[in-house]
This record gives sequence, C-alpha cells and structure tokens, in this order.
Amino acid sequence: MDTISHAIHAIEKKGRCKINNQAIDSIRSKKAFLCDMDGVIYHGNNLLPGAMDFVEWLAREDKKFLFLTNSSERSPMELQQKLARLGLEVDESHFYTSALATAAFVKNQSPGCTAYVIGEAGLFNALYEAGIMPNDVSPDYVIVGETKNYNYQNILRAVKLVQNGAKLIGTNPDLTGPTEDGIVPACRALVSPIELTTGRHAYYVGKPNPFMMRNGKRILDCRASEMAIIGDRMDTDIIAGIESEIDTVLVLSGVSSIETVKNFSYSPKYIFESVGFVKDFKCN
Repeated sequence: MDTISHAIHAIEKKGRCKINNQAIDSIRSKKAFLCDMDGVIYHGNNLLPGAMDFVEWLAREDKKFLFLTNSSERSPMELQQKLARLGLEVDESHFYTSALATAAFVKNQSPGCTAYVIGEAGLFNALYEAGIMPNDVSPDYVIVGETKNYNYQNILRAVKLVQNGAKLIGTNPDLTGPTEDGIVPACRALVSPIELTTGRHAYYVGKPNPFMMRNGKRILDCRASEMAIIGDRMDTDIIAGIESEIDTVLVLSGVSSIETVKNFSYSPKYIFESVGFVKDFKCN
C-alpha cells in the first residue's frame, strides 16, 4: 500500500472521510491547474510525497499548469533550478510568483516609480524588470516580501518612509509558511510591525488577491470551469479559488489539517493528503 493509500485508510478508519472515485475523475478531467509550491510540492529543500508523480502526470497528460506561489524570494529561473535539484524538470514559463504580481501591480499603478524594498533577489529582480527603481530616501512605495535579511534597522527605515508618505505594499498576506524545520513567519508577519507603528494598512498583492488570480488565469488562457487550484492554505489558496469560481483542492502536506478546515466558514471542494492523489478522499 502506497503512502497516499495508507493516509486515506487511516482517515477512513476514523470515520471522517470517504473514498470518492467520481471526485478524482472530476479533478483529473480539468484542463489546467494553478498549484501552490511551499507545503504542496516541497518543504524547504525536501520534495513532498507524491509531488514527482503529480508533475509527471501533468506533463504526460499535456495539462496546462502554473505554479502560482505567494513566495517572493526566488525568480522563476531560481524556482526552476530548485525543482531541478529536487529531481523535477519544469520549464521556467510554468512559474508565477507574488513578486511578479507585485511588480505588475505597482507598475500599473505608477509607471516609473521608485521603492524602498525589504526582500530577496526574486522581488528586487521583478521590480527592476518592471522599471521600478530602488530609493531609500524618498520612495513612492515601501515594498516588503519574505527575507532572511529582516532586521530592526530596515524596519525603522520603512516606518520613517511610510510616515513621510510612501505607500506600503506587502507581496502576500501569509502570516506563516511551512519549512522542513516547522512553521516560520511569512510576509504579513514581517509587515505587521510597520503597520502597527505607522497606523497604515498595507496592500497585499498575492493570493487571494484577485489581481494575482486574474494574471494566473490569463497566462493559462482557460475558463474557470476548466481549472482547479491546489494549495495547502485555507486563507489564501482555497478562498482564492472560491472567489474566482475555480474548483478547490486542499492538500494536508503543508500548514492545514482536517481540523483546520473546521475553523473557516467556507470549505474546499476536495481534500487530499498530498498532490499524489492516486485516490481521493473527501470530508463528510
């Protein structure tokens, strides 16, 4: 019995879920997939169970797919190289990040603007390609994404600039993210001290923002009814799909559990142990 079947069998014994072959057929019939990465394909540098089978299935069945990730740290090329190191060969065109969405949003709002940026190379590169230049004196925007270089000095700088009139942008609204070492702070947790100190509310561009979802749908060039979104977060992936009228698949390989679902006023259409959904189980 494989890993997925073991997990399904265990849940069935608890009487909480049931096998639903019609559901798995419905998902497999979709023409296109929007898929999260962290907590779905990998944790840190560890490939998650079923991920390789899933990606190979997408290619074999000639499905359209886009890894739509709220992480802003890496560029599509870096994400491609990371998956290659983990044994997955995926073309660079299949990645769309919150950094790219943020750059597109800011460029649309204020072409040729400047920004003070707290983030990693993926965010800096996306902004540069969109013509948004760095400015730590009098920027139009303060833009914050995930980073390992977060410190008290750049918080102070960001607070001062926002108080002086810069608009505050967060690449995504995730409070936490999964890694191989456990849950860690994500973008919204990093933006929070700036919001609390200045009294200003950031605008968050990543999922479930409709701006990012529309861009993903445009890239795949499919109707919502032909698509499914797969993710591990109820508050971003699942609500993004529901609000975009896309069938939703929650996987339990990241930050969510069966118990997590009960804390929300909405539910995913399907729940799987991982993206290696050889068989389907759905909550009663």
